[in-house]
Amino acid sequence: MSPNVSASLKPVLFVLTSHGVKGSTDQPTGYYLGEVTHPLAELEAAGIAVEFASIQGGEPPVDGLEVEDALNARYWNDAGFRAAVRDTQALDAADASRYSAIFFAGGHGAMWDFPVSDAVRRVTREIFEAGGAVAAVCHGPAALVNVTLSDGAYLVAGKRVSAFTDEEEAAVGLSDVVPFLLASTLRERGALHQPAPNWSRQVVVDGRLITGQNPQSAGAVGAALRELLLTRAAV
Repeated sequence: MSPNVSASLKPVLFVLTSHGVKGSTDQPTGYYLGEVTHPLAELEAAGIAVEFASIQGGEPPVDGLEVEDALNARYWNDAGFRAAVRDTQALDAADASRYSAIFFAGGHGAMWDFPVSDAVRRVTREIFEAGGAVAAVCHGPAALVNVTLSDGAYLVAGKRVSAFTDEEEAAVGLSDVVPFLLASTLRERGALHQPAPNWSRQVVVDGRLITGQNPQSAGAVGAALRELLLTRAAV
C-alpha cells in the first residue's frame, strides 16, 4: 500500500470512557489499556493518524494497566501517548467531519457513560452516515446500543456484531453490577450477535461496522479497521 494512501486518510477518533467506578461497588474501572494500545499499534504501523476523546474530556481513568504486555509497556512509557491520554478532547466538542472512523475502547466504565451520551449518538451517527467506519471492542459496543440513524433505526439493527458476552460477564462476576448485559441488549436492538467461547478472539466485520468480543480481540479489530480504511482510500 502506498504511503500516500494512508497519508490521505482523515484521522481515526478513539473514544475512552470517563467513568471510574463499577456501579455501587468501590471497585475502580475505566478504559482498558490493552484495548487502546493494540488497535492503536495496528493503525500507527500503517501511518493512520489517531486522535483521542473521552466523554468528559481531560484525563480518563485507566483499567487493565498490565505493563507485562509489551505494547502496553511501550505506549505507557511513551511521553507522546501519555500526553495524548492526559488531555483528551470532550466528545461533545468533536467535529465528526474531521474523522474517517470512530473507535470505542472497552473497559467496564464504558457500560455506564457510553450508552447515555448524546455526543456518542451524534458523532457516531454523523461519521457513519458520511460513509465512515464505526469500530468497538469488548465493552466498547455499549456505545452502540442507543445509536440511531436519521431514519430512526438502530445502527446495529440487522447487522452482525461481536461484543463482551453475557457468559464472559458472568465469568468475571459482574452480571449483577453492570447496568445491563451488553450482548443481550444488542440483540434487543436487532443486532445479530455472533458469540465465540469465553476469551476467544472474535472479530465481526459487517460493512463499515467492526466489532470485537473481548481484550483478546483488540488487535484484530484494529487490523480489520486498518484494512477497511486503506482499501476504501485506495479505490
